[in-house]
Amino acid sequence: MDRAATSLPQQSLVDPDKYKSIGKGFSLTLKEDGARGLAKGWAPTFIGYSMQGLCKFGFYEMFKIFYSDMLGEENTYLWRTSLYLAASASAEFFADIALAPMEACKVRIQTCPGYANNLRQCAPKMFAEEGVWAFYKGVVPLWMRQIPYTMMKFACFERTVELLYKHVVPKPRAECTKGEQLIVTFTAGYIAGVFCAIVSHPADSVVSVLNKESGSTAAQVLKKLGPKGVWKGLVARIIMIGTLTALQWFIYDSVKVYFRLPRPPPPEMPESLKKKLGLTE
Repeated sequence: MDRAATSLPQQSLVDPDKYKSIGKGFSLTLKEDGARGLAKGWAPTFIGYSMQGLCKFGFYEMFKIFYSDMLGEENTYLWRTSLYLAASASAEFFADIALAPMEACKVRIQTCPGYANNLRQCAPKMFAEEGVWAFYKGVVPLWMRQIPYTMMKFACFERTVELLYKHVVPKPRAECTKGEQLIVTFTAGYIAGVFCAIVSHPADSVVSVLNKESGSTAAQVLKKLGPKGVWKGLVARIIMIGTLTALQWFIYDSVKVYFRLPRPPPPEMPESLKKKLGLTE
């Protein structure tokens, strides 16, 4: 998942006067709703981000191979960052279509007190009031949030892994144990998560308010929030997204290790390119 089930990030955006800080948000939520309040909207979060994650990672691997075949071996190495960006953007486009309905339900449950207590109540009510559009009216701002987020997530992770093995890890990847390799994966994932949170936060703010207010447009919400409003809650998001992204990459890589799936090493310059550049004798 790319975001936690906690309702605090959304609440701080839609009622900033009440939820002025992370600490106050936690205490108020516990006081008013108990421990259950912190997990409000867990079902659409779990379902939505599970579907999105499957699509995101699956399509990323597919698009990476597809674009690499188009570029050829040498250009794939030279333009590898662009390849990561294009493959991840393509994957996220489709992943968000799977996520949008559950995201809309989650935000409505978390930010509209009394509207619905769970997914079973929320989804039919939204459909009866607004039709199918209720579940997809946030897909464009969702793309605005998630596509830059995912591009940063995959490209930053891939290049960070490459740099860690080149400059930090004292031995080649092939000589590292599976455990050591997973530590590198976790570290690179956390670094990528920090950048992800910063890149995607303004659009995340818009999505949270948009799904709460019926009839509003992304442009209207953006104007209402203003330059300062779109960055409110960034610290909480950095902590949350950094940890989640690190765990996500760690789990993904662990599954590959367990099932003995291909885990390509960091890219190396093809021999044909080394000869062209005069790097071989």
